[in-house]
Amino acid sequence: MQATIQPSLLKGIIQAPASKSSMQRACAAALLSKSKSIIKNPGHSNDDKAALGILKALGCEVIMDNEELIIDSANSFLKSTIDYRPSTIAVNCGESGLGIRMFAPILALSKSQIIINGEGSLLNRPMDFFDEVLPKLGVEIISNNGKLPLKIKGPLQPKNIEIDGSLSSQFLTGLLFAYAASDTKDVSIKVKNLKSKPYIDLTLTVMRDFGLQVPENKNYSAFYFAGRTINQSTNQQINYTVEGDWSGGAFLLVAGAIAGNISVKGLDVNSTQADKKIIEALKDCGCNIFIQHDKIEISNPLLGMRGFYFDATDCPDLFPPLVALAAYCKGETIIKGASRLTHKESNRALTLQEEFSKMGVEIKLQKDEMIIKGAEKIKGATVSSRHDHRIAMACAVAALKADGETNIEDAEAINKSYPDFYEHLKLLAASISINQPINL
Repeated sequence: MQATIQPSLLKGIIQAPASKSSMQRACAAALLSKSKSIIKNPGHSNDDKAALGILKALGCEVIMDNEELIIDSANSFLKSTIDYRPSTIAVNCGESGLGIRMFAPILALSKSQIIINGEGSLLNRPMDFFDEVLPKLGVEIISNNGKLPLKIKGPLQPKNIEIDGSLSSQFLTGLLFAYAASDTKDVSIKVKNLKSKPYIDLTLTVMRDFGLQVPENKNYSAFYFAGRTINQSTNQQINYTVEGDWSGGAFLLVAGAIAGNISVKGLDVNSTQADKKIIEALKDCGCNIFIQHDKIEISNPLLGMRGFYFDATDCPDLFPPLVALAAYCKGETIIKGASRLTHKESNRALTLQEEFSKMGVEIKLQKDEMIIKGAEKIKGATVSSRHDHRIAMACAVAALKADGETNIEDAEAINKSYPDFYEHLKLLAASISINQPINL
């Protein structure tokens, strides 16, 4: 699929998409609650659908009713007292990095053999963490030389362990959920070099909202599980509302800063989502931004925007929208944390450098920093998403004020996280046409 974007002036009000970080964690928590959960404002990205597919494969009942998602996990195959449990269960995580890293330890709670597979770029992402950690917890595992598919067989037995959190906090999220689901007491997970701490805050918040055992967070260096308390129950219906997505919302806000005067609704400034930090960059670059209780108003300033410094170590998903923003800022912008971009849907540091160079934007990579030189004129060009959803959205946003039209190849990559992205830009008066390939 190819998306063609013409220079556009944006205006109007738009609702931010549902957070897939919140949605996927809610799916995991609903599975472990072993009860009925009602999820409002559910997401429908490919990653969200993959999470629901895992729940269905584990025997959960999943129903969409009047835009509410009903998940009943009372008879899931993870339940120890269930009469029937298949000897082997196969699940597919799609291209979701969070999905594989979060669900693998949870699936290891089962006594059945679980075959975990994925698609696209996920097949090339390293899974050595599981080869190293899961056997320490009594789990049998066979990987494809540190990659998918994985074959695991539990049940996982929580023990005192120490892990490295420098690659991703998502591995820790999976272990926290798995430990919370057990009745083991007095165990802890020690963590060194933890990155993306706000995402662990989100995990702990979702665990609390679903009535799961929440560990004591000892300054992110250790998480101690004391055992279930008398207040915790897994038999009551749980109601949960998925937050608006700051990761997808960041692209809308940057689009407003570059090319218009818009309002974005549905973003909670008190959220634990790491990507709400985009607000700092928008303020530092000098765009017009007004945060109100029910919306964020943002527009391009008459005197232009200026380069800024930003540490994205704990929020690496902000690199693509930040690069689009920096392209329109006078002078240089420095973004720290580029080393976090290697194992994404693409090698995002190199992909951003190569694709934005086609639009006349110079990007330098120096150790852990990305340096973007604001361009006097952004050129319309033919670029490729490289099958990376955030690259597709970054190029689309940068194209809104380019000189000439921009064509984005493999534009359907947005379906991984924000399938309504192009339609939402159209609602804000962007000129976008979608060309589907013809199947002969």
